[in-house]
Amino acid sequence: MNIAEIQAELRRQGLDGWLFFDHHQRDPLAYRVLGFAPGRAVTRRWYYAIPASGEPQGLVHRIEAGMLDALPGEKIRYASWSEQTEGLRRILRGCRRVAMQYSPQCAVPYVAMVDAGTVELVRSLGVEVAGSAELIQYFEARWTLAGLESHLEAGRRVDRVRAAAFDLIRERTRNCQPLSEFEVKQFVLEGFARAGLFTDHGPIVGVNANASNPHYEPFAELAAPIRGGDFVLLDMWAKLDQPGSIYYDITWTGYCGDTPPEEMRRVFEVVRGARDAAVDRIRRAAAEGRRLHGFEVDDAARGYIQSRGFGEFFVHRTGHSIGQEVHGNGANMDNLETHDDRPVIPWTGFSVEPGVYLAEFGVRSEVNVFVGEQEARVTGEAQRELVLL
Repeated sequence: MNIAEIQAELRRQGLDGWLFFDHHQRDPLAYRVLGFAPGRAVTRRWYYAIPASGEPQGLVHRIEAGMLDALPGEKIRYASWSEQTEGLRRILRGCRRVAMQYSPQCAVPYVAMVDAGTVELVRSLGVEVAGSAELIQYFEARWTLAGLESHLEAGRRVDRVRAAAFDLIRERTRNCQPLSEFEVKQFVLEGFARAGLFTDHGPIVGVNANASNPHYEPFAELAAPIRGGDFVLLDMWAKLDQPGSIYYDITWTGYCGDTPPEEMRRVFEVVRGARDAAVDRIRRAAAEGRRLHGFEVDDAARGYIQSRGFGEFFVHRTGHSIGQEVHGNGANMDNLETHDDRPVIPWTGFSVEPGVYLAEFGVRSEVNVFVGEQEARVTGEAQRELVLL
């Protein structure tokens, strides 16, 4: 934790402080931003206030008095509820507006860790509570140079596994040999293991109508066969099996044959165009040094799809933040599920993955984008045509 950097960002955002709170380790973000791990079970409430200027202060229960010893600043002890309230008033003295892990109307659920009652308690002291989503993005979602390199290397490895999986599908279907979605899923997971990659779940291997379920995942007891003439979607995400690594997350689609039906080709081209429109908006904003919000990226992709008559079939956000978890804590490219007005800031990465999901098949095309100081780039291969299998 760099208190001076936190305080500088608080002043930039016009906040008087950042109030951290936890009970029973409900807020993992607090521990990551503050840079400490509790030495014992957290059975009593603790608070830690970092003011925009001055020394931080903590508030701890007497029977867990050492809970915040790893952090700088005075620690006030309480036992009764009245002592807790007075202690909270003391550590917030001089603050009119503080950030907490709270999201107005739960617009950003990834940071909505503080319960409504605690927010009410802070407000009862005459302190306005602001959401910490932009702060969390700044201190949690930015990649390091090493993180970027890990992401790029993961991409190279994942792309090789993806190509091998398509080769397997091509070989089996061309030779009329049996193959299921689940077998391809296992093939991908085995390829990840050999390549030194880790994934928390997945991948998605969806055939025909299953490709229209954005969160479909085959299992041994529930998997469709893959045959000639089928449409296939592969959604794969993994990171290097090393601490601090950043995920790489892609979706590609293919057709088992030489000549895809015209509707499949047309829908693919619409989705590809939406993806490219979103990426182009990101690149232009980065090059011009212009502030760009997550919802604007969604608008670019969604507007393109709507203009081609498929708007009702694009049922999820355009993209999500990527970090050490596949769904990170930075800005999402979203003006559908939420209105994400967080800015896209340098040294963050995210997916761009528009989709059109029809009854017979669904197309999604997913790339990852990294935004630097004055440039933005797609970090891996971008699919240009349907893969012919």
